[in-house]
Amino acid sequence: MHAVFEDNEGVLAVFRFWRAYIERHGRPVALYLDKFSTYKINNKNAVDNAEFMTQFERAMKELDIRVICANSPEAKGRIERLFGTLQDRMVKELRLAGAQTRDEANQFMRGAYIADHNRRFSVPAQNAGDAHRPLSMDHRAKLSSIFSLQSKRRVRNDYTVQFKTRWFQLEAKQKTSVYKRDEVIIEERLDASIHIRLKNVYLNYRELLERPQRVRVPLAALTRQKPDWKPPPDHPWRKFNF
Repeated sequence: MHAVFEDNEGVLAVFRFWRAYIERHGRPVALYLDKFSTYKINNKNAVDNAEFMTQFERAMKELDIRVICANSPEAKGRIERLFGTLQDRMVKELRLAGAQTRDEANQFMRGAYIADHNRRFSVPAQNAGDAHRPLSMDHRAKLSSIFSLQSKRRVRNDYTVQFKTRWFQLEAKQKTSVYKRDEVIIEERLDASIHIRLKNVYLNYRELLERPQRVRVPLAALTRQKPDWKPPPDHPWRKFNF
């Protein structure tokens, strides 16, 4: 149904793959995967502990997609047989198509190869229904956020946020109140942009060129900016008498 050549099976490559898949086909009910580290943290302390979820598991949870991990390659017999077919035929097909780069190979996959492969090797399903669920407007609007690398950080006393080797200064005007030591989410999106979120509200910020000087004077909270509004002369509030 979908196939892409990538440099590796890291989380960014996997996110690109599944975002394209879901936008095209919708949300599957469940995914059956191996226990590769991108999909599952293989740590005995990670059993039933949400703190140890991978980025991939977190994204699938937000999309309400169940992740099922096979305990052995033999448990994935159907897909392993498919891999054998692909390894036997795909190299020859790419050579015949003259594909020499990754982009050329992906173009060939999206074009003739998948359609020809399904024509030759597909088996009609017993149930012709489609189990994919359509993307809701809410999910579609949040795809860039869902398929991002998310990290937790604390707001410092000077209302800066440190992330890796970068520093971000929160602006005075925000859509919500921000206090020192608030926990924010840093989103590294697939387009390489950075977004800072407090709960469900994205914060305004600017990136600093160097580490800020230590602040010795206490700063007030960054409060929500309210529009300047005065009641008109005929407003009931002005006519109230004690």
